[in-house]
Amino acid sequence: MEIRQLEYFVTVAEERHFTRAAQRLHVAQSGLSASIRTLERELGAELFIRSTRNVDLTDAGRALLVEARHTLSDLAAAREAVAAVQGLLSGRLVVGTLQCLPALNVPDLLARFHHAHPGVEIRLRQGGSHELLGQVRAGDMDIAIVSAPPTGEPAGVVLTPLSSEPMVLACGPGHRLAAHEQLDLSELKDETFVDFHPGWITRDVTDRALADARIERRVALEVNDVHSLLDFVSAGLGVALVPHSFTRKRTRAVFVPLRAPVPEWQTAVAVAAGRRPSAAAQALLADESLRPRAEAEVSDAATSGRPTDGVPIG
Repeated sequence: MEIRQLEYFVTVAEERHFTRAAQRLHVAQSGLSASIRTLERELGAELFIRSTRNVDLTDAGRALLVEARHTLSDLAAAREAVAAVQGLLSGRLVVGTLQCLPALNVPDLLARFHHAHPGVEIRLRQGGSHELLGQVRAGDMDIAIVSAPPTGEPAGVVLTPLSSEPMVLACGPGHRLAAHEQLDLSELKDETFVDFHPGWITRDVTDRALADARIERRVALEVNDVHSLLDFVSAGLGVALVPHSFTRKRTRAVFVPLRAPVPEWQTAVAVAAGRRPSAAAQALLADESLRPRAEAEVSDAATSGRPTDGVPIG
């Protein structure tokens, strides 16, 4: 089995089409097809289900794709490590992030990295935490800044804590709880909630906290951005548990602290488990802004420079 065969295989799997894969690789389609057939003979299994329009992976192909990506990633890391020793950091760095991170100024982080390592191509992808974690696990992404799942570290990734902040209640200015200095989670048992869609880790944190408090809640309004959530809460259509950093957003909503035990919203830096990060990824991870930060530091970061208004945490 040759590295070239794995590169061809991964490209066909991603394009789901031999012609497009050949064009992307700048090789003849006949040579690409012959290489894939040779690989299948060596492995004793068909890797693709071929049709006139596209190709799909077989079960054997799906199994190989994971390992092939790992192998190619390790090879790229080895090349980059040698280049780094020579002071010539190069290659590609794929970074994933949430869309609203009060603890971290991502543009500044990447600008510093680009200035220090102009030979590295930076790719940035935004998305929800579950999506980003899946891409890190699959080897499609080097590093991701995510919401830490309340159930602990998911399989296939390693999480390094970045920030932590308490959750607070958001309610309308005329709500019965708006004048409270603090409240217990038990006082929310009859409330209607506004929240993000199922599968968002921010919602998972609230679900876990209320389940631990033995509260069955009703989520009547599901949204996919912070501003809509706060607008519906301000209009008196429901309450929400949100990270403390939301209190600095422009809104008519009232925020009430919770009594212990207070659920925490945490962010973390995710890398793939069992694989050494590339030299470029290691250089980014060394940035001072990616060290763990307390909630007070999160507050300072959020109120310095740019306003904190943004779209949701996933």
